[in-house]
Amino acid sequence: MPAAAPTWTVGDVTVHRIDEIPLPPATGPWLLPDATPELVTGQDWLHPHFADPDGTLRLASHTFALTVGGLRVLVDTGIGNGKQRANPAWHDLDTDYPQRLAAAGFPPDAVDLVILTHLHADHVGWNTRSVDGRWIPTFPNARYLTSRAEREFWAGHPMEEARRQMFEDSVLPVERAGLLDLLDVPAEGLAVAPGLRLVPTPGHTPGHVAVELTSGGRTALITGDCVHHPVQLAHPAIGACVDIDPGLSRATRDALLASLAGTETLLLGTHFAPPTAGRVHRHGDAYRLRPVPAS
Repeated sequence: MPAAAPTWTVGDVTVHRIDEIPLPPATGPWLLPDATPELVTGQDWLHPHFADPDGTLRLASHTFALTVGGLRVLVDTGIGNGKQRANPAWHDLDTDYPQRLAAAGFPPDAVDLVILTHLHADHVGWNTRSVDGRWIPTFPNARYLTSRAEREFWAGHPMEEARRQMFEDSVLPVERAGLLDLLDVPAEGLAVAPGLRLVPTPGHTPGHVAVELTSGGRTALITGDCVHHPVQLAHPAIGACVDIDPGLSRATRDALLASLAGTETLLLGTHFAPPTAGRVHRHGDAYRLRPVPAS
């Protein structure tokens, strides 16, 4: 039986972190090349949770599950099992993620909504599972939601072989099953369930969204990839090597962090290593994250 999922309470809602894998040490230098060891070790608040003493960033792959308005909701679906991937850290995994999800009260057949913050391989992998050599939707009774801008961008974007493979095994089977809903997300955001709102956070990808939860006067925000690691709070100019529009990604991050600073909003990082969550506080001209450990 998997260990109990870490949880946070947001008003009347419990948010579960469903762990997939910790990402290897080489992920940081590849993903955030400007986060040098010297820069990271200069931020002592990142230790011991978010970075090692030598400046190696800690990152993870996990998803979030919650129930709102009687709906079981999953935010992003991680890397997935048995997927052929160019990134060796993601290639041909064999994890107990489905068992962890079920143990938290979200067996795949019971999930009602799957929100995809964007269509990258490490956010859509458990969209599907392999049955008799075919990729079929893992959550057959769910509606899968993503922004129309996101899907339309990739429809018109030249894809290398690895990305074509990812779409073939993790996105197109959901579309062909008629389960994918494309949403027009306005600047003010879009409500998709009681207390659950998609917030446009473009730059990493053109249609990227964060997910805001409001309940009982409390608020939380799930980042997706508009912020990959807490070091970007201290240095918002640090971008990811895979940002489609680095300038827009920086502007989005600046605006988001400014809006969160000094509030009680709980920031839940899709790739933040444990303790994963915290509140944003100003520190000089930038920010820090004050961790909020899970239950």
